[in-house]
Amino acid sequence: MKVSVLGAGSWGTTVATLCAGRHDVRLWARDEDVADEIRSEHRNSRYLPDFELPESLDATHDLEAAVSDAHLVVVGVPSHAFRSTLDAAKPFIHPWIPVVSLTKGIEEESLLRMTEVIRDVLPGHPAAALSGPNLAKEIMAGQAAASVIATEDLQVAAALQHVFQCGLFRVYTNHDVIGCEMGGALKNVIAIAAGMAQGLATGDNTRSAVISRGLSELSRLGEAMGGEPATFAGLAGLGDLVATCVSTHSRNRYVGEQLGAGRAIGDILDEMNMVAEGVKTARITHVFAERYDLDLPICESVYKVVTGVARGEDAYAGLLTQRAGHESEPG
Repeated sequence: MKVSVLGAGSWGTTVATLCAGRHDVRLWARDEDVADEIRSEHRNSRYLPDFELPESLDATHDLEAAVSDAHLVVVGVPSHAFRSTLDAAKPFIHPWIPVVSLTKGIEEESLLRMTEVIRDVLPGHPAAALSGPNLAKEIMAGQAAASVIATEDLQVAAALQHVFQCGLFRVYTNHDVIGCEMGGALKNVIAIAAGMAQGLATGDNTRSAVISRGLSELSRLGEAMGGEPATFAGLAGLGDLVATCVSTHSRNRYVGEQLGAGRAIGDILDEMNMVAEGVKTARITHVFAERYDLDLPICESVYKVVTGVARGEDAYAGLLTQRAGHESEPG
């Protein structure tokens, strides 16, 4: 199979590497220097400096060359560039081939999930999402991991499962696209909260409480939007949440940690090489909470901090003074 992966960040490059073991893979990089390095030196020093890439992995800066003969298109660019990248690739993509999102975010202007953006830009193409506790550097190091390929058509899901599954990287199928995508996007907001707890030097008990109560908020909003409860207890929910909240490789946890240490959000983002989707998703979650009339105190606290309304320590002080009711209730 000829697979085109759009986006040569750490996760896009990792997925391209996984697929290159059994398929003909071409990786598209927005930056021509990144594409040249991958193709000629088999390295991506900007995003994965410690790893050698397969010699069979091709790379290009030419979007037409990347997708024109592809049997499968995989999109791993940040959410703010997702639609424009698909729009630019649309004239060169063969009809009806599947398009898979790797992006754990929501389009800010439309509030659409990434598979909804795929259907909007490329109607008639099967749309799917790959989501789970997948830290790129660990997978590149050969450590075991699991993910979920989500699409309503389980026959398509099974076919895609065989494309992505490789060695110790296990891939499960799931029909609950809403749940998988919302779990992947919303956990980034909770990871910022967990990072803030780390930056404030709270204990493991506090961080554990943030993660578990954060899962409750994530699940309630995801279910209100049509996701299934079981999904939020699985790989694309709890699994991804734990990995993103505790790992030192997590961008969103890092942002939270720096916020907790008192740094300004603009300074943190300016120095980062990769996108932390949770900053934007925190603003979107605030809109969703109002739309569905939900009380999401942890998400709301992150929203206030990333928008400059409150400091990390103030947000935590507010959370600690809230009334604790039944565990199934907000707060």
